[in-house]
Amino acid sequence: MLLIGRLNYSWTNTESLLIHLIAGLVGTTKETAVIIFLTLNTTRARVDLVERLSKMDGRDPAERARVLEVTRRLLGLSGLRNRYNHCIYSFDPDGGAPRTIQMRIADRRDAIKVGQTDLLDAAARADIDAAISNLEALNRAIWALIAEYRYPA
Repeated sequence: MLLIGRLNYSWTNTESLLIHLIAGLVGTTKETAVIIFLTLNTTRARVDLVERLSKMDGRDPAERARVLEVTRRLLGLSGLRNRYNHCIYSFDPDGGAPRTIQMRIADRRDAIKVGQTDLLDAAARADIDAAISNLEALNRAIWALIAEYRYPA
């Protein structure tokens, strides 16, 4: 559970850097960008905004490429983060590995599937560790972009 907490912290810390990208791409203050960021209530909406701003006419192609590279990396990590944030946890009273129970409905042709379960085993821990490492690297890449393009920090 501590590892999932670390994943959440790493995710939130990295996603919040979109504030600086919004400020730089809009040409506004960090405070105004915070309001924009908080008004958009999903990661997907925030990333869509940043990507659309980077694709506007007149944007430096190198800047656009850098912004799109970091947003695509962030979205690539969102699946694992969502798996562990949009579930409930089941603990074995006999000390076995905990399980996640997904809180989503999977529509099939003629049925629905609810409550897919997965073990929180060594493989899951390795996936979470890898995601945290990737988020740390992405965080550094976004800070480098912020510094290079002098976005409000």
